[in-house]
Amino acid sequence: MAGTRPVFYISDGTGITAETIGHSLLTQFTETRFVTDRIAFVDTVERAQEVAAKIREAAISYGVRPVVINSCMDGEVGAALAESGALMLDVFAPFIEPLERELHETRQRRINQAHGIVDFDSYHRRINAMNYALTHDDGQSVDYNEADLILVAVSRAGKTPTCVYLALHYGVRAANYPLTEEDLEHDRLPPRLRPFRQKLFGLTIDPVRLQQIRQERRPNSRYAKFETCKSEVAAAEAMFRAERIPTLSTTHTSIEEIASKVMTTLGIHREMF
Repeated sequence: MAGTRPVFYISDGTGITAETIGHSLLTQFTETRFVTDRIAFVDTVERAQEVAAKIREAAISYGVRPVVINSCMDGEVGAALAESGALMLDVFAPFIEPLERELHETRQRRINQAHGIVDFDSYHRRINAMNYALTHDDGQSVDYNEADLILVAVSRAGKTPTCVYLALHYGVRAANYPLTEEDLEHDRLPPRLRPFRQKLFGLTIDPVRLQQIRQERRPNSRYAKFETCKSEVAAAEAMFRAERIPTLSTTHTSIEEIASKVMTTLGIHREMF
């Protein structure tokens, strides 16, 4: 299995921090294939020893030294993991010592705090935003007065996952409106959207990619035909141009990038946690 490297994201909590940082690092190396495994809640030495054994097995299986991207706070847990012989990368290590010097304060080694509920107001804002996104998904509800933003696009262009991401991570009340055949007969905004012009952001997508997505959902239907996808995308883009709605293609853009672009363009400033 030359060219393949096993990578373990290990945490005493959810593992989200280790995986997020680790994934960002690994994308910089394109000639190696990475096989990843996230192992969460490694908060005792005994559990760390079990995980170390699994890492050693991966080393034997792949014939190469595994990489461990670690966000465990307990030094003894980290030492037990290091017994695996893997390359150990502590996601916090490069930052802690400089911060301790600058702040004249020693860090408190709190397990499972990176994604804990620290700010209850922020937490409830995210939950309420999630409920809002689900209620206002695909035009189910069109009461947009409380919306922070409204994503507009043809069906399957990425509206729903972006709205959910914005709600879950930023507490943004994001609604989405699917453009119907009737809407696309004109190059003007549907009447129900016009009062909320300043909240609108358009998503578009390459018709080839849209056809692939729709074919998976409704195989061999008119909805999934390339001609349908091509005409709908062209009509939507014409509407966005005519109405001067900011637009982004989702074809090769991650949800994280879409969310960031939308918030920046509409001037919405929220912290992630």
